Amino acid sequence: MSFGDVPSVEVGEVPADPYDAAVLLDVREDYEWADGHAPGALHIPMVDVPARLDEIDIDAEVYVVCRQGGRSIQVVAYLNQIGYDAVNVSGGMVAWQHTGRPLTADDGRSAKIY
Repeated sequence: MSFGDVPSVEVGEVPADPYDAAVLLDVREDYEWADGHAPGALHIPMVDVPARLDEIDIDAEVYVVCRQGGRSIQVVAYLNQIGYDAVNVSGGMVAWQHTGRPLTADDGRSAKIY
C-alpha cells in the first residue's frame, strides 16, 4: 500500500460527535496534545499505537489525526493492514483549528495548535 492509497477525509467530514461508532485517534506527542486537542479524542502517540491496540475499538470507524497529516497517514496504513477501518484526517489538527472545530487544552489553558 502506498500513501496515495490511504483513505482520507477533510476535517469537515469527521463526525461532530465521534462517540457514535467512531473514534477520533490523536497520534501526536504528549506536549502537542497538552497544547490543544479535540474534545473526546483518544490520545495514543504514534510510537505507542502497536502496544496499545486494545484501547482502539476494532469495530469502530477510526479517524486518525496528527498535527498536519504525516504521522496519521502512516498510522492509518498500519491500522488498515491489521484489520481496522481507519481514515486519515487531511491537514490534521492545524486544519481542525483553522476550520473552527472545537478544541480543549490541559490545565485550563487556552487551546492552540499553531
